Amino acid sequence: MEKFIFDNQDNLIRIAFTAPLIYAIVILGIRLVGKRSTSQMNSFDWIVTVAVGSLVSSTIILKSISILVGAFSIFLLLIMQLILTKLLSYNTVLQKLVRATPQLLVYEGKYLEDNLSTERVVKGEILSAIRHRGIQNISDVHAVVLETDSTFSVIKSTDNNDCFTLQDVDGLPDGLKEDLEKRNAD
Repeated sequence: MEKFIFDNQDNLIRIAFTAPLIYAIVILGIRLVGKRSTSQMNSFDWIVTVAVGSLVSSTIILKSISILVGAFSIFLLLIMQLILTKLLSYNTVLQKLVRATPQLLVYEGKYLEDNLSTERVVKGEILSAIRHRGIQNISDVHAVVLETDSTFSVIKSTDNNDCFTLQDVDGLPDGLKEDLEKRNAD
């Protein structure tokens, strides 16, 4: 029972030294590669955030991982993400392979059942998002979009629903995408 509560002071001393050092290394790495490394804008951003957290904890707690190996692993992940995001900004083919696209779930107050099924979203989640916007009736909703960061965007119905913000959304009803592209070209 004693070992369960307190193993030995050498571990505590090592952790007390390692934790602040790794913390400083993570801050430096994030400052070098940018804020995006800790964002959750896309699934690959989330993966990097989780992986960095795992590497930090492993480096601090596990004796078998040196500070240098942990720091190198963290910097390598951050650099790989930096390179990927730079490539994504120039390469549309790579964007389509790596990035998720927003998905339309409700249009003009009606659920798009196929899109709900594809994205594995239940109506209760959509109703919650609508309530968060202070909207009482789904018929007052022009569109609900599942964004790439897994949040819901709710667009309220108005007298003028041109919906230019839906241009990059998948799952649009027939004709709407072409109409939006045509309006954008004009």
